Amino acid sequence: MSDDRTGATQRAVAAPDEVRAVLRLAQPPARRFAPGLAAGVLSAFFAVALLASSAWLITRAAEQPPIMFLSMAVVGVRAFALGRSAFRYLERLASHDAAFRQLADLRLGVFARILPLAPAGLGGTSRGDLLSRLVRDVDDLQDFPLRVVQPLATAGILAIVSVVGVWLVLPAAGVTLALALLAGGLLATIASTVLSARSERQLAPLRGTLADEVLEVVENLDVLTAFGALDARLATLAAADDRLRRASLRRSLGVGVQGAVLSLFAGLATVGALWVGIPALSGPAGISGPGFAVVVLVPMAVFEVFAMIPLALGVWRQVRSSAQRVASAVPTVVPAEIPEEAAVGATDAAVVAAIGARPVLELTDVGARWPGSPTPAVSGVTLRLAPGDRVHLAGPSGAGKTTLAQTLVRFLDYTGSYRLDGVEARTLAPAEVRSRVGLCEQRPWLFDDSIRQNLLFARETATDEDLLNVLDRVGLGEWANRRGGLDARVGERGALVSGGQAQRIALARALLADFPVLIVDEPTANVDEAQGDRLVRDILVTAREDGRAVLLISHTPVPDDLITARVVVPGPAH
Repeated sequence: MSDDRTGATQRAVAAPDEVRAVLRLAQPPARRFAPGLAAGVLSAFFAVALLASSAWLITRAAEQPPIMFLSMAVVGVRAFALGRSAFRYLERLASHDAAFRQLADLRLGVFARILPLAPAGLGGTSRGDLLSRLVRDVDDLQDFPLRVVQPLATAGILAIVSVVGVWLVLPAAGVTLALALLAGGLLATIASTVLSARSERQLAPLRGTLADEVLEVVENLDVLTAFGALDARLATLAAADDRLRRASLRRSLGVGVQGAVLSLFAGLATVGALWVGIPALSGPAGISGPGFAVVVLVPMAVFEVFAMIPLALGVWRQVRSSAQRVASAVPTVVPAEIPEEAAVGATDAAVVAAIGARPVLELTDVGARWPGSPTPAVSGVTLRLAPGDRVHLAGPSGAGKTTLAQTLVRFLDYTGSYRLDGVEARTLAPAEVRSRVGLCEQRPWLFDDSIRQNLLFARETATDEDLLNVLDRVGLGEWANRRGGLDARVGERGALVSGGQAQRIALARALLADFPVLIVDEPTANVDEAQGDRLVRDILVTAREDGRAVLLISHTPVPDDLITARVVVPGPAH
């Protein structure tokens, strides 16, 4: 039941320090990152050295010197050729291993921030966009060490070493190469920024929007088809896809122009080397023919590696956008409406021990609200639930019955008093409360797995006999046998079972977990009247046999012989 859910906690923009924290978490530590960086620098250096040594060897061999004058160059060419590929492989292996290991830590960090908020604190979060943030945007953060930090470091080191090397051969050619690198890098970065910076920042949000639209269409395909709204939704989906496609094309345009600028300046660097090198061939302190070939051809290899810098700056804009979306996926501070998931310390052990195996649940003037909502969703609830009690909680739509259910399992904080055997619930860790108070939701979640696996997570040590017995107790024994036993699958989110069967599976899980207090929220919402009556009777009769306390939340009438008390929640608070 979602009619009383009004708040939202997702923020649009993350603070800069939060973005930096995400980026720091995406960057592997130095001891893990350094081997890949070193291998990358050596691979790039060997690529330039291969071209330089090859140019020198071919030019020197044309002069037909004794073979002994060429042997070192021949060995160098072979070594650089083999070393370039070997170090390239080691760089890929080491750097990707470091990035993927760090990505696992990053995922754990993001989920650790989400867990204290789930489920109540994520009520206003779009599931498709959140999925995109947790999957695609987190994946994109691996590009920070791989395609931003490492290329910038590698290209920067190589450019400096190459300029110095060429300068040692011919100072004027070294200056020419340095000027070409600076001008080409600057103009390529400006062109990329002007043409594609906005698109690069938009790609991650547009992917999130598209994922949200796809998820909404897929999940509601039957309803959209039944009401003739499918074409309109598909048009909206196509528009979202078109915006993403245009942004990708604009980014590609920027990358193309950037590559053209760098190719132009690579040619200009070569022309400049020819311009200053030809006169040096005949000068009094001139260079040799092999040296001339080196200073002319080296710029081509240097620019091939140097081209990573403007590309890395473009990737940086995408990575920063993804980091902002990851940082803003959930608040860094848990809203006041969400109880802290603090562990019970040693000082609380005596308090926990004071709660019996079958506690008495007492509410006095309890109220609660959803995060971000200025008004309470429920207020003024007073009731007592002792072992064996079966209380029917009723009230108009929007009165906050589901909010109360979420509050009783401490997904939401509360005002007033909520006690278990006299112990105030807010003095206990929420996990302690949930170990005693269980919730069967209106729309129970079923995993896309077998009946067995959907039951086992309630009690991992349960045997097949235990599972079949509990299915018999909730009226699903014969149904499970007809479906093929415990290995029968229930489908994605229970697509292969009816609403009533899903509720009974959820009840079976609660019985396996052996909650002394059970909250059942609108069990008849997704079934017809006859099935609903049978389901309610089975729930309450089973609870009576077990002696457990049950709070049945339902807007439909319940026979007097099945319950011990009735409580009516007043209308929505204003």
